[in-house]
Amino acid sequence: MDSVFDELYSKYHQDVFQFLFYMVKNREQAEDLVQEVYIRVLKSYERFEGKSSEKTWLFSIARNVAIDFFRKQKSWKNRILEKFDWSTQQVQDDHPIPEEIAVQNEEIQSIYDCLDKCTLDQKMVIIMRYLQELSITETAEALNWTESKVKTTQHRALKVLKKEMEEKWGKEGTNVEKTGTR
Repeated sequence: MDSVFDELYSKYHQDVFQFLFYMVKNREQAEDLVQEVYIRVLKSYERFEGKSSEKTWLFSIARNVAIDFFRKQKSWKNRILEKFDWSTQQVQDDHPIPEEIAVQNEEIQSIYDCLDKCTLDQKMVIIMRYLQELSITETAEALNWTESKVKTTQHRALKVLKKEMEEKWGKEGTNVEKTGTR
């Protein structure tokens, strides 16, 4: 098991960390969640049947860890009310986004902001499909969904992203096609 675990860790650690980092937007929390993923891997590897690839199985565990994390948080309604600045009628963001920390790239930051307009399911699909480069089949297996549901969720997420980017960049004079997103 040690060699299998080491292999899984060396192959996929960065991808799992990146997925969780995009989900929770906090480096320390993502590191904690990655540890939780690998604890679950150690506890359940003997039950892995090989019906999917190890990568999709690992992302399935990471998805469940992320969902468990969000369930433990305050209710969404309370979190939204706390984030809303009633004096300026704008939402406050207490955490820097990953791109702000890593590359300070304004365009990527805008895309990431737009990604926050998606539902949790839509965000997971976009991250898995476009950032982690999983196929539709792999994404479906990781999320325990049908391929049809992945395609539908992806389509709806891309519509949300396109609308948000057009609104945001239309005001700033930036063309959506510039990013290659359609």
